[in-house]
Amino acid sequence: MDTATVNGIRLEHEIRGTGEPVLLISPVLADGFAPLLAEPALTERYRLVRYHKRGWGGSTHTPGPVAVADHAADAIALLDHLGIGRTHVAGHSSGAAVAAQMAQDHPDRIVTVALLELSLLSVPSGEAFFAQAAPAFGAYADGDAESAIELFLSLVSGMDGERCRALLEERMPGSVEQAVKDADTFFGIELPALAEWRFSPENAAAIRQPVLSLLGSGTLQLWVEVAEFLRSTVPDIEECVIDDVGHLLHIERPRPVAEALARFLEQHPIAS
Repeated sequence: MDTATVNGIRLEHEIRGTGEPVLLISPVLADGFAPLLAEPALTERYRLVRYHKRGWGGSTHTPGPVAVADHAADAIALLDHLGIGRTHVAGHSSGAAVAAQMAQDHPDRIVTVALLELSLLSVPSGEAFFAQAAPAFGAYADGDAESAIELFLSLVSGMDGERCRALLEERMPGSVEQAVKDADTFFGIELPALAEWRFSPENAAAIRQPVLSLLGSGTLQLWVEVAEFLRSTVPDIEECVIDDVGHLLHIERPRPVAEALARFLEQHPIAS
């Protein structure tokens, strides 16, 4: 990957395809959007920019706290470095929180927002989700980062640990090992920042860009409730449910996700 120095930090990034820019923002799996970079529905019409947020992969690791708004500012600085003015943005899970924050903080720069199972912990099932994730948190507290990551990914994906690891290694070789290396960022910085992030009905209603909410048909109640929240608060929103997948929808079934995203982007081109 290439590197850019912005806001005093180094960010790894990769660009694939040609056309209107689309910034892709991942959560715990730094390379989570890599499968979409192989989908012609997107790469033949759009310039996909994926990057590693601070604290992930070979990007600069800084001590916490690092707020969602800090990641949004980093992303805008990266766009400036790349000479990209207005752009589409797509984020998954906590990466979707960054995308939503960018839409609020920089409405002049963000044309559309695609939220792949936005993680919003203030919905009613947020507390229950933390209780379900307790074994992963316990493993991390005991110094077993590998088990912690495996337990967390198994929970959110709805798969047993072996099947989940096999899928990730097939689609993104080395991704689990990298997630283990980034465990301190995820458990020590990312999740606390997400818990602190506030995205109220008023915040959601203030997003005026077209929004696509993508949801797996077999996902956890947390993301079902978040989708309901978005549906009832965001003024210009459409929803697409991807069959037979959970929270890792774009990794399990990249083609229908790419096609849904491409259809949405085609309906909302960047005005010249």
